[in-house]
Amino acid sequence: MSMKLFEFAVLHHPVATKDEKERGEKPKSELIVEVTQVLAFSDKEALMLATRAIPEEFADKLDQVEIAVRPF
Repeated sequence: MSMKLFEFAVLHHPVATKDEKERGEKPKSELIVEVTQVLAFSDKEALMLATRAIPEEFADKLDQVEIAVRPF
């Protein structure tokens, strides 16, 4: 089986603070891992590589993190 090209990016969708909720503001999402190209055998392997690329500072906020993976 040959490897395929995938792209992934990781986004952080922060939860609104109490003050932001009161003001009706919604915090902006941010790109925490730039679009990255990887060679992998499957989308699951590409997802695992993307997971490993998440910065340590977001380890306790994984419920606010979105990983986008697509075949190239």
